[in-house]
Amino acid sequence: MTNLIYLDNSATTPLHPEVLQAMMPYFTEEYGNPSSIYGLGQSAKEAVESARVQVAEAIGAKPTEIYFTGCGSEADNWAIKGIAKAREKKGKHIISSAIEHHAVLHTLESLEKQGFEVTYLPVDSDGKVSPESVKAAIRPDTILITIMMANNEIGTIEPIAEIGAIAKEHGVVFHTDAVQAVGSVPVNVAEMSIDMLSMSAHKFRGPKGIGALYVKNGIRPEIFMHGGAQERARRAGTENVASIVGMGKAISLATGALSEKMQKISALRDYLIAGIQEKIPYIKLNGHPTDRLPGNVNFSFQFIEGESLLLLLDLNGVAASSGSACTSGSLDPSHVLLALGLPHEIAHGSLRLSIGEQNTKEEIDKVLELLPNIVQRLRDMSPLYEQVKNQE
Repeated sequence: MTNLIYLDNSATTPLHPEVLQAMMPYFTEEYGNPSSIYGLGQSAKEAVESARVQVAEAIGAKPTEIYFTGCGSEADNWAIKGIAKAREKKGKHIISSAIEHHAVLHTLESLEKQGFEVTYLPVDSDGKVSPESVKAAIRPDTILITIMMANNEIGTIEPIAEIGAIAKEHGVVFHTDAVQAVGSVPVNVAEMSIDMLSMSAHKFRGPKGIGALYVKNGIRPEIFMHGGAQERARRAGTENVASIVGMGKAISLATGALSEKMQKISALRDYLIAGIQEKIPYIKLNGHPTDRLPGNVNFSFQFIEGESLLLLLDLNGVAASSGSACTSGSLDPSHVLLALGLPHEIAHGSLRLSIGEQNTKEEIDKVLELLPNIVQRLRDMSPLYEQVKNQE
C-alpha cells in the first residue's frame, strides 16, 4: 500500500533489500541440496554453515550450538518439549511466567496434560518477573525454567541474566524465548547464563519461515523431528537454504550497528509516547517505562475498543495492532495486560505501535495528528465517556 505508515514491527518486519539480494542466488542457480556430495550441493552446505556462523556470532555462541528451525514457535516447542522428555526421570516441574507468548504457554499446557507440573510466576504492574520469585519456585524436581527475554506486547525486558544465574546455581536448564529481543537489544548467551534460546528471522528484517534454536553444548533436548541427518542429526528435513542465508545476512545487519539503531528507534519511541501522553487523556502506558524494547509503545485507552481503533487507523493508512499478531483474531482481552492487573474493559482498549528502523519522525508526527481525533471520535460514541465528561 502506498503511503502506508507501518507501525507493527513486533508482528513482522519488512525484508531488508540486502537480505533479498543475498537470498536470490539460492532460488535460482545455487539450488543444490546441502546433503549432496557433488559441488552444487556442497556450495549450498557452505552457505548454510556460513549463516550458522553469523547467527552464532550475533549472540555470543558457537556455530555448533545453532540449529535452524522453521520458525520461533518451533524453536520454543523443541526447547521445552525436548528438555521435558530428556529429563522427566529427574523431575516433571517447570517454571515459567504468566505473560509468555502462546508458543510457550500452549506448549506448557500440552505437557501439563502429560503429567508435568508448571508454576506460572506472576509479574508486577510493569510486566517484570522477579528473580527472587524464580528462586523461591525452584524445587528438587524442577527441570526447566523458561522465561521470555522481552515481551511481545508491552515490550518489557526481563532480568534474564539474574534469572540465568539462579538457574545455573541450582543446576536447572534455562530457556528464553528471545524472538522479540534478538536484533533489537544486545544478547549474549554466555554472559546471561542461557542454556537455550529461540529466535525468528522475520523479527529483524529477515524472511518468514525460518528461525533458530541455540542449545548450549552439553545440553541435550530430545530430537524434535525424525527423518534425516540434517542439523547434526538433531532436526530432520532438507534445509531451507535461501531462508537460512537470509537469516544469517539479516542478523549480521541487525546486530552490526545495534547501538546506533537502538538510539534512533528509542528516540522515536519516546517522542511518540510523550506526544500521546500530551494529547490524549484517560490513557495508561503499559510495560516498563525504561526497561522496554526500543520500538515498543503500548497504551490502553479508556472508554473505547482496541479493535475499533485499529480499523480506523487502518482506514487512515496506519498499520498497528492491539497485541500479539498470533492472537489478532481473538476477541478476548490480552492475557499479558490482565496479568499486569488491568481490568477487562481497559485491557480491551489497548493499542501497540511498534517502531522499526525504517520509520521516520514525519510518520510519527502524522500518527500524533491522526490518533487523538480517532480516539475522540470513538469516545464520543461511548456512554461511559459521556458520564465521565458530565462529572468533570
